[in-house]
Amino acid sequence: MLDIKFVRENPELVKENIKKKFQDHKLGYVDEVIALDEERRQTIVRADELRANRNKISKEIGILMSQGKREEGMALKEQVTAQAKELDELAKKETELTEKVTKLMMSIPNIIDESVPIGKDDS
Repeated sequence: MLDIKFVRENPELVKENIKKKFQDHKLGYVDEVIALDEERRQTIVRADELRANRNKISKEIGILMSQGKREEGMALKEQVTAQAKELDELAKKETELTEKVTKLMMSIPNIIDESVPIGKDDS
């Protein structure tokens, strides 16, 4: 299986390789993999941002509670709870996208060596 980074950086080379293997029906997989991977990466970034924000708010909650500002602390707790739900959804989405990318990547043929003659089959 090819590395996703290689496919992202060399989509035309990968497509040319697919053509050399006479598997033109797989050409669309390259663009689809790149699009799904970009969506997956954006999901990861959003989840990381939410985790960082949650950690920041959690510290604020501790400070507010120790200062006796219970109402403000409880309001922030509700915000953390809402973010936890969004994090769960993002984790599920990331898992689904990763599975889709992996499945498509397994369908994209490996790069053939330059010394290999081009033919209709592997023989």
